[in-house]
Amino acid sequence: MTTHTAPRGTRTRIPFRLTTPPVSGVLRPRLLLVCLLLAAVTFLAFCVEVSLGDIPLSLTEVIRALFGAGDPGTELIVHELRLPRALAGLLVGIAFGVSGALLQTMTLNPLASPDMMGITQGAGVAVVAGIVLGWDGGLGTQALGLLGALTAAALVYVLAWKRGTTGYRIVLVGVGIAWICTSATDYLMARGQRFQAQAALGWLVGNLNGRTWEQITPLAITMAVLVPAALLLGRQMRTLQLGDDVALGLGTRVQTVRVAVLLISVGLVAFGTATAGPVAFVALAAPQVAQRLAGTSVPPPVAAGLTGAAMVLLSDLAAREIVPGTELPVGIVTGVLGAPVLLWLLVRANRAGSGG
Repeated sequence: MTTHTAPRGTRTRIPFRLTTPPVSGVLRPRLLLVCLLLAAVTFLAFCVEVSLGDIPLSLTEVIRALFGAGDPGTELIVHELRLPRALAGLLVGIAFGVSGALLQTMTLNPLASPDMMGITQGAGVAVVAGIVLGWDGGLGTQALGLLGALTAAALVYVLAWKRGTTGYRIVLVGVGIAWICTSATDYLMARGQRFQAQAALGWLVGNLNGRTWEQITPLAITMAVLVPAALLLGRQMRTLQLGDDVALGLGTRVQTVRVAVLLISVGLVAFGTATAGPVAFVALAAPQVAQRLAGTSVPPPVAAGLTGAAMVLLSDLAAREIVPGTELPVGIVTGVLGAPVLLWLLVRANRAGSGG
């Protein structure tokens, strides 16, 4: 047998084909199972949340009332008094979870979240300014939160721009913007009257008490538009994992995708924050928990949203039961639960050699 070898000094061309990364979670049996289990846990927590109150209800009574099969008195209690609070927790958790998953996928950084990048703080400083200084201009809390979050996100993107943007620069600039907004919020709190500071503080901690249908409706409409838009960007976001040059070669408009992801994240965070305040660490922890449950390379948005909803609802249940006779703000519990997750991520990054 004669073996043909290439002449010395020439290169053998090996054909190759660029492909997008494996779908991180779509149609995977494990992800589907995780989503079903998370949905079941979320629904159970939702029903328990509705059952609590001065007049305790059984889970059977709650489920019958939710589907319009209960007696008139029970349906009145469920639909008018308790459902808004539970729905607020459900929608806020989904909004924060999906937003965090989008930002962490875009930047390829597990520490990227609205809490860490100044978006939540931007919404917070705008709302506090409206409460303390009366600068609302007739706008509601949702409009102020959206304005503040958009302003913070615009600052992050502009300051991170240098012949384009990278996830690393966006995160670093976002941390700086977060501290600026936090300092501005502290100044406004110190300047305001006592009753104004108390009202602002109750909102800043993250609270589901006293939610109404008027506060929930804008968030529900926003999520009905933005969550499907986020899922439609899935393929383009997966190509970003290959690097900007390869993504451009595959036809992905890198900067356009980044702007779209940032705008969707800002919208979800702004309306979620305006509804319940900046509930701490949900957007940071939920995507990481969902990613590890599903075994995917990046946080899957659907699982992250369900994880966020379960976290908020379970945290609110704990906040209502930890101290008998006192309902703590839900943000206190999520902060206690989320801080260890942040420390764990930092330790893990340092061990991997990516912590700086």
